[in-house]
Amino acid sequence: MDAIYAEKLTKKYGDNEVLKEVNLRIEEGEFYALMGPNGSGKTTLASIMASVRSPTSGKIEIYGRKPEKAKELIGYVPQENFSSPILTGKENLMYFAGLLGYSRNKAERIVNELLNKIGLSEDANKRVSVYSGGMRKRLEVATALFPGMKILILDEPTTGLDPSARRKFLGLIEELRGEKTTILLITHIGADAELASRVGLIDKGEIIAEDEPERLKKASGLSNVINIETTIKSEKVANVLNNFSVKQKVLETDVGYRVYCKDVGKVTPKIVRSLDAIGCKATKIETEKPSLEDVFFKLTEKMVREVS
Repeated sequence: MDAIYAEKLTKKYGDNEVLKEVNLRIEEGEFYALMGPNGSGKTTLASIMASVRSPTSGKIEIYGRKPEKAKELIGYVPQENFSSPILTGKENLMYFAGLLGYSRNKAERIVNELLNKIGLSEDANKRVSVYSGGMRKRLEVATALFPGMKILILDEPTTGLDPSARRKFLGLIEELRGEKTTILLITHIGADAELASRVGLIDKGEIIAEDEPERLKKASGLSNVINIETTIKSEKVANVLNNFSVKQKVLETDVGYRVYCKDVGKVTPKIVRSLDAIGCKATKIETEKPSLEDVFFKLTEKMVREVS
């Protein structure tokens, strides 16, 4: 059964076409990641599914119904925090339970179960203002897990979380996956998308590729990737590295560059010598398999994430 179905879904703001006839099918119980850079249309698509926005044209169904007729099935967690910092974690969830029409006694039981599920039982009576970013995000996910909600839509949930909080949060999502909840993860982080059973790559309002993570990487034709940390980053350095990379394209990172090649053993010494010749030192070199972010770069020649 399709939990989410979209056909030729289009969204325009004046002359700006944010979504361009998007076709999408997500089965019940599936963990689907929609990955793309800022401005690609992924948040707009998620908000239409959650009935926060309306499409300009096309078809969108949630379990065979229009989104506005299926709100009780959808748990939507936007990127921006929405829990009240002046209330405790438990008070926030009790407030949402009241909005859903639960009696006080039933709400108390369900909220306690949710707090245990998200690992916040011991912090339930603390004000949200003292929560870490990861704790607050887990609390907000809990608002989307009340009984009867079948679809969890998460918009950039790990943005701004430190590595430890991010691991804990993703662990929670993995647990929910085992409970047959349909999960739609909106992200620009390839490592997060790797957890999904299927990934859709979106750019300029269009889904440009879709498959299982490993199949996407295999279909890209990319083989090996060399991560190079350099003492300097400049157009001159990038141009030198372009000579050794597939299609003469390198991806700039926070600390250097990623070079795509077929024969790492032959290419690496040549790279080091060429960098030395222009006064740039390679301080660290590592080889790894291509990531989903590399696949996106191969297809679009642009990065999913901005380089600082």
